[in-house]
Amino acid sequence: METPKKILVVDDDTNIREVIHLVLEAEGYDIRELGDGHDIAGTIHSFQPDIILLDVMLGEMDGRDICRELKHTAETADIPIIMVSATHREEVIRDGDCRANDYLAKPFDIGDLIRKVGFTLPHNNR
Repeated sequence: METPKKILVVDDDTNIREVIHLVLEAEGYDIRELGDGHDIAGTIHSFQPDIILLDVMLGEMDGRDICRELKHTAETADIPIIMVSATHREEVIRDGDCRANDYLAKPFDIGDLIRKVGFTLPHNNR
């Protein structure tokens, strides 16, 4: 039996994290959550996610800066990142050399979340 794909959800909104967790766990994914980006490097190292869902506005941190740093670091450059935002349009997410793989607007449709995660995952399987 294949091990489930791992998804790291980084969002400062507990309710959003909970919804994403429940939906994707029901789809068979292994989920880990962070409420901010402070320990993202350590969590990536220990959890080794297949994909990251990253909020743009993380309190005092900017998810685009985190995305840019991850995409410019050899160990994390190949991990797909889906940026999630209620306030920024897709064009803004792609600015600043963030290099996110995809974008999901809040509030999001559950079906869109599932499709985007499935499409963005490496090898498109669970």
